[in-house]
Amino acid sequence: MVSFKELGLVNTREMFAKAINGGYAIPAFNFNNMEQLQAIIQASAQTKSPVILQVSSGARKYANQTLLRYMAQGAVEYAKELGWEHPQICLHLDHGNTFELCKSCCDFGFSSVMIDGSSLPYEENIALTRQVVEYAHQFDVTVEAELGVLAGVEDEVQAEESHYTKPEEVIDFATRTGCDSLAISIGTSHGAYKFTPEQCTVDPETGRLVPPPLAFDVLDAIMEKLPGFPIVLHGSSSVPQEYVDIINKYGGKMPNAVGIPEDQLRKAAKSAVCKINIDSDSRLAFTAAVRKVLAEKPGEFDPRKYCGPAREEMVKLYTHKIVNVLGSDGKAL
Repeated sequence: MVSFKELGLVNTREMFAKAINGGYAIPAFNFNNMEQLQAIIQASAQTKSPVILQVSSGARKYANQTLLRYMAQGAVEYAKELGWEHPQICLHLDHGNTFELCKSCCDFGFSSVMIDGSSLPYEENIALTRQVVEYAHQFDVTVEAELGVLAGVEDEVQAEESHYTKPEEVIDFATRTGCDSLAISIGTSHGAYKFTPEQCTVDPETGRLVPPPLAFDVLDAIMEKLPGFPIVLHGSSSVPQEYVDIINKYGGKMPNAVGIPEDQLRKAAKSAVCKINIDSDSRLAFTAAVRKVLAEKPGEFDPRKYCGPAREEMVKLYTHKIVNVLGSDGKAL
């Protein structure tokens, strides 16, 4: 058993309370490799933003759970090295789907876990979430649950269509499970293809797809039922078109990739939404930079020469999200 406190990590309880009161959201950035982790810590340390390092089940398998523990501990020390005296870094399991997986992460030093029983019948979702909460809370590990279903594909999570969270269920669900935060469905979606062309309109000036608005009426109804309760938005990458254009220019094929407009995320961040998940955007930034280097220098074979520029691009992306979208800069001095 490894306590997250021994690694210098924090759970989400205090950072969420401050975010709700302060009208901003905590960035939850997924990572799969060293360059992504370095970029997240650089951006967070430079902006003094609390941050959640998210690891999916697939990423955990890819990176190895033991290495992840030491990477998280190293991230804390790296942040201090960069001048962030008191880092507020959480290591979070994204979309855990079994009690055993959540338990293993609690035992290996994660400070927060998500149990996603959203595909189960309502009562089964409650029972599974409650089981995880009872175990995790013994070690002060916070628990995120999900009610409602997001469409799209992310690692091992896949759904053909979304189902909005039902506001009339949230009080009963939160009370009976004891979860610390609740991921809801209001129209966000996993992956880089969040909407079909048929769901979008076309901007007459640019010819680009314009996605439909999020269901803020559903969010408002949930906040009315659960005032002050931490709400989470998954699938909130904006899919920057400049990265899509670079990828397509240098041999990629990403037609009709479209994400959540940043103005809608800014609006959400000012509400009870205190955690916003971003994954696809960093993948796009990384891939765009790598493709550009390899296209311009086809003889290059040193990974540092293309992973380095990719890391720099992700630092810019993460900094932009923290400062200009979520408003979490300067909140972890």
